[in-house]
Amino acid sequence: MSRTPQRDNPRERALRSELHRRGLRFRLHRRVLVSSRRSVDIAFPASKTAVFMDGCFWHGCPEHGTWPKSNAEWWRAKINANIARDRDTNFKLVEAGWTVIRVWEHEDIQTAADRIEAVIRRLSS
Repeated sequence: MSRTPQRDNPRERALRSELHRRGLRFRLHRRVLVSSRRSVDIAFPASKTAVFMDGCFWHGCPEHGTWPKSNAEWWRAKINANIARDRDTNFKLVEAGWTVIRVWEHEDIQTAADRIEAVIRRLSS
């Protein structure tokens, strides 16, 4: 687990490069909620948009998530806690006026960037 990069992994860097290539400017790994230690992977403060890139295993992707057989109860509790924290984070951000976009690690970078750009352009106009 310690060898798994929590931030700045190749998929996240590829998404950021594509967004930057499209002229979108953003902040990285920002804490946008005053009373929370949780941070946003990619933040667009001007349009109050928060983007998260979620790993299929760690965040329980319904399409690609897997459940380990070894120490299964512990892993199920861990992944379910991650899912609950993600939902709570979404709720708190929306309550604070932010738009939340979650991108799965298996999503095509161009498609994800299209979705993010559409939201940013719509909110900025």
